[in-house]
This record gives sequence, C-alpha cells and structure tokens, in this order.
Amino acid sequence: MGGAQEKRPRPAKVKNKNPNEIQITAEQILREAKERQESVPRPPKQRIADSEELAEYRGRKRKSFEDAIRRNRHQMTNWLKYATWEDSQNELERARSVFERAITVDHRHVPIWVRYAEMEMKNKMVNHARNVWDRAVTILPRVSQFWYKFAYMEEMLG
Repeated sequence: MGGAQEKRPRPAKVKNKNPNEIQITAEQILREAKERQESVPRPPKQRIADSEELAEYRGRKRKSFEDAIRRNRHQMTNWLKYATWEDSQNELERARSVFERAITVDHRHVPIWVRYAEMEMKNKMVNHARNVWDRAVTILPRVSQFWYKFAYMEEMLG
C-alpha cells in the first residue's frame, strides 16, 4: 500500500496471565446468552370478521409482496412466497399468474418450476401440471429432477 502506514489499535495488555479457577466453554457462553435473550413478542393474529376486511387484508398483503418484488425482481424467494400465499388463499389464477411472471424473470430457477407443478398437482389440476412439467423439460431438458417428478406423476395417475 505505498508509503502510507495503516494505523492499527494497540492490543490490550494482559496483566494477569494465570488461568482462572473456573473455566467457561464457548458452549456455556452461548447457552447463557440464549437463556438471557429476551423473546420478541409476536404480533397478534388478525381476526377477520367480514368479506370487506378480508379483501382489505388481501390487498395489503399483495401490495407488500409486489413492493418486495419491485425492490428486487431477481430475488426468487419473494416470488415463491407470493405464489404460495396466493395458493393458500385459494386464489389459483393469481398464484398461476405469479408463477408465470417469476418464470419470465428467471426461467432457469428450478424450484419455481417444481413448486408451480406441485401446486397444480395439489389442487388436482392434472392437465395444468402436465403442461408445466412439459414446458419445464422442454426449456431445461438436462434437469433430471423434472423428468423424475414428471414420470412419477404420470405413474401415480396410472
């Protein structure tokens, strides 16, 4: 680094170099820290009384997911969380839309394809699942996981 010297802090001088009578292991220190750690109270579960509140709640959640995606489009976990949430709300069309948008962002992301097809199978949409697997093996033919899952699904169907 040229002629400039970096200033480093002096190490503290140890006055007493004798071992302590009571030795503490790193494991004990970690256990004590965990015991002393204060738990953060979880927010209360929201009780939804009517369809208007449900619509408002869903709107807020969708906005937060869309904002997270807008901040970082290539963070695929945001897409997965969003699609999974839509599926949990029994909004299959919206979940499909989220998965399709995610695939346009990164079609090489294997978990997106797998979760998409598994969502379709879970909801007993066999033809949709076949379509997803077929597209996956066409676009990424060297991903053996797609082939195995596709074949397994077909075997299960008979």
